[in-house]
Amino acid sequence: MTDILETDAAFFDGLTNRKRSVRVKLGASLDIFDGERRIDSWTLDSIRLVDAKSSGMRLRANGASELARLIVDDPAFIDAIYRNCPQLLVEEHSHKSSTARIVGWSLAAAASVLGVIFFGLPLAADRLAPLVPAALDRRVGEMVDSQVKVVFGDKLCTEPDGKAAFLKLVRALERSGGLDQSPSADVLQSKTANAIALPGGRVYLFEGLLDVAQTPDEIAGVLGHELGHVHHRDGMRMLIESGGSSFLFGLLFGDVTGSGAAMLAARLMLNARYTREAETRADEFAIGVMHGLGRLSQPMGELLVRVTGNQRGQSPGILASHPFSEDRLARMKAADKAATALPILDDAEWKALKAICKPAG
Repeated sequence: MTDILETDAAFFDGLTNRKRSVRVKLGASLDIFDGERRIDSWTLDSIRLVDAKSSGMRLRANGASELARLIVDDPAFIDAIYRNCPQLLVEEHSHKSSTARIVGWSLAAAASVLGVIFFGLPLAADRLAPLVPAALDRRVGEMVDSQVKVVFGDKLCTEPDGKAAFLKLVRALERSGGLDQSPSADVLQSKTANAIALPGGRVYLFEGLLDVAQTPDEIAGVLGHELGHVHHRDGMRMLIESGGSSFLFGLLFGDVTGSGAAMLAARLMLNARYTREAETRADEFAIGVMHGLGRLSQPMGELLVRVTGNQRGQSPGILASHPFSEDRLARMKAADKAATALPILDDAEWKALKAICKPAG
């Protein structure tokens, strides 16, 4: 080819997604110019057709960037490309394999991300949660606590006799469970039938659950379950796992005092997103605590079934992350033997606890 043809074209360099207006010259090679500067040069036998339409031609070149593309619209220039590029229509196996490699690496990257989500973060949570200093655990718990009181109100139930009975129950469970530090426990005036444990050892029993309980052992089992979460530091573990990299890096580098971190922590805790494994582990802790007191764990399972109803085939609401209550009750029945000690609270103390949210007099 003796004559040099020139035309305007669009060029993607394969390194960015920016479309550039260029001038191309076809002679002994195909040269690409940005203004007066030549930015690339393709040999004629390296040029391959990517796509040809009535309105233009899309080209690539072996040896150029894998994703570099040149788009030409000039019919005369397109005709010259067809006539002077001997390998234009050749589809090499190497290009197909390169495309396959790109797709393969993309799939591998996606799999890696999913692996981090489903395996990496849970593993990091399991390893890091026990290493978080107790002071930081308490500080995070205080942030969550402030949000709990925004959602459920901050009115604690403090009728003196009921409070004394409640603390007697908690301290007995604490001794039986061999906890490293005494939990801070209260009854919260809320008709929600639930109990929660926050990072740092803060435990709340909600009035709604106390209302439907029939015996001290039912409440003792539930509190034992929550103390199991405290013992295993499940609150911090769940925050690291569910909060993802943002909470993890904030925790590692000390940025856990801002309002955003507080809201994230509170949202995660209030959604009760413990894993079923964590819930089962807390149940096992409760069973051991109750047996250590010479009492049965079955009453706790009976209370849960009373609260949730038959969970199979329906949405169980606030306890959705827990194992089915029927299965939990069956496991507790199988683990129990005869009680060997009197109830933790006598009748008068139990009556006082049931009335803890009612004003004295």
